[in-house]
Amino acid sequence: MHSKKKKERPQEHFAELDTLMPLIRESLAAGKSVRFSPRGISMLPMLRQGLDSVVLSPLPEKLRRFDLPLYRRDDGKYVLHRIVEADSTYTCIGDNQFEMEHGLRYDQMIALVTVFYRGEKRISVTNPGYRMYCCLWHFSRPLRHFWRRGKGWLRRHILK
Repeated sequence: MHSKKKKERPQEHFAELDTLMPLIRESLAAGKSVRFSPRGISMLPMLRQGLDSVVLSPLPEKLRRFDLPLYRRDDGKYVLHRIVEADSTYTCIGDNQFEMEHGLRYDQMIALVTVFYRGEKRISVTNPGYRMYCCLWHFSRPLRHFWRRGKGWLRRHILK
């Protein structure tokens, strides 16, 4: 009987984006892409911390709805959230969040996710299934918010 060997993951080293940003910006300026693993839960269920990674590419001249940019807030924090409105400024939100971030400027944008890896599976942001996910996830936000609040109410009042 064959036993399957479990594939070992390479040892991970975490570095703050502030430390890596000069190298990332240099690579992007040279027209290269950069792969990294984002941290946090704001993009769940699409991106899972420690399991998934994204490929950042140089910015196009104009960003569009459902693009996924890496940007820097005015307070210095780096964020990877989806654009849900694109006019003269951008409105972004994480897939696992309900508060939108308004008034983001193009000059705050650093790079654009063009590919992500869900585990070992490579997914392009031009994939029709991914585009469908973006639409479905965005337009279901009010229902998901209602559902999450309802679950909390049930826990507090009925399932004590």
